[in-house]
Amino acid sequence: MPHPADIVLIAGSPSPSSRSAAALEYIAHALHQEHQDTHTLFARDLVATALSVSNPSEHPAIQSAAVVVQNARAVVVATPVYNAAYSGVLKTFLDLLPQKILTGKVVFPVATGGSLAHLLAIEYALKPVLSALGARHILQGVYLTDAQITWVAGTKTAYSTVFRIEESEENRLFEGVTTLLHSVYGSMIATRPGAVSVGKDLALPATGDHEKGTINE
Repeated sequence: MPHPADIVLIAGSPSPSSRSAAALEYIAHALHQEHQDTHTLFARDLVATALSVSNPSEHPAIQSAAVVVQNARAVVVATPVYNAAYSGVLKTFLDLLPQKILTGKVVFPVATGGSLAHLLAIEYALKPVLSALGARHILQGVYLTDAQITWVAGTKTAYSTVFRIEESEENRLFEGVTTLLHSVYGSMIATRPGAVSVGKDLALPATGDHEKGTINE
């Protein structure tokens, strides 16, 4: 059973490396700077594993992920946007979770897309499904375009290509993290992490309980 964490990050991209994952890594970095334990669930891998059985929602990997979410005080959901909709793999993963699992939790939605044309996808596509899962305290989401998260050539791993987020967008993500912690604990984080390149070259601060689940993006 995974170690419990107050803040769970759900990576909703179908790709092993993506801009939405880069945004989620930045958020994890900011949280670790504040000594927050997090647990990342990669929807792509979890869904692929669960769909190999006749009752995916009863697969041990999904049940374990559900326990992680149930025990969390806050959930960050990151997804790419395609045609004004969040990813299909994220939808499948959320459909496999118990009803009302987000009740009583602070939820911070983050999305990335090709252009500002999909800016309202968080409001009109993602937030309704989060509400259906019981979320009542959904923070203002952050939407970033492809131009605001650029690929830095030269380094690639199985799960992450190195991306660089524009400083102005890092500030928006950091403000979201600040609001998240204030909502959960009633206190603000003190120090903004410096501009970081997320991916293989990002050395996250050591935290004994930081874990990653079995999925991607």
